[in-house]
Amino acid sequence: MEYGVVFWVLATLSAIFVGLGKGGLPVIALLAVPVLSLVMPTIAAASLLLPVYIVSDLFALFAYRRDFSKDVLKIGVIGMTIGVAVGWMTAHVVIDWIVTLFIGFMGATFSLNLLIKQMNQKVDIRPLSYKRGYFWCLVAGFTSFISHSGGPPWQIFTLPLNLSKSVFVGTSVIAFSYCNVIKLVPYYFLGQIDSNSFKTTIYLTVPASIAVFIGVKIVKLIPEKMFYKFVSFALLFISTKLIWDGFTASEMLNHVHIF
Repeated sequence: MEYGVVFWVLATLSAIFVGLGKGGLPVIALLAVPVLSLVMPTIAAASLLLPVYIVSDLFALFAYRRDFSKDVLKIGVIGMTIGVAVGWMTAHVVIDWIVTLFIGFMGATFSLNLLIKQMNQKVDIRPLSYKRGYFWCLVAGFTSFISHSGGPPWQIFTLPLNLSKSVFVGTSVIAFSYCNVIKLVPYYFLGQIDSNSFKTTIYLTVPASIAVFIGVKIVKLIPEKMFYKFVSFALLFISTKLIWDGFTASEMLNHVHIF
């Protein structure tokens, strides 16, 4: 399949967004699929970028290989595995826009509460809870599988744990690297992996990989308090966008007529 100049410009930009996100800037990666969706269907854009995410994960894993919480990661791996399995089993019956709205409202409520506490200089710290962790990581795995929106539930679990900046990013990178890899099998059987786009994917991994290390450098330069404030605002932004996407999808369905 031949692509025009506009496609390659937007695809490269999307790959850079993926890399910056994997480097530790969470809100940037959210822009990748919408940008590429300007020149191709959203599902096709998400499928094309999934291998780019996985290759970027490898470089991010190298960058944050020493910075992670074993206990949080253990909970994440178990919960996300179950969540992806549930997503695979229910892929044909789940209504995507309802899931998107649900996650958007949860994330927005949590981030607003977090920002208010930060403004009042109150620290929201909770001890590690396995029950709470398994629940939110299951939700993260499920929503990551259904709509690539596992970030909000994951952050609802991890933000109150008072992890250091590098450990928070490193644990998140490892957890979602694992999640992306295990999604490949069900995505393949559900027909969402397009082998025809392999050459395009190979090209896009180059700018994405370079952008990972740029993202890592930027994260290191940001003071810890500012970083967590940025993450809180990013979560609010992402959640607001999910709410918008959910409402937009529901409105589109309301205008579909069956004859």
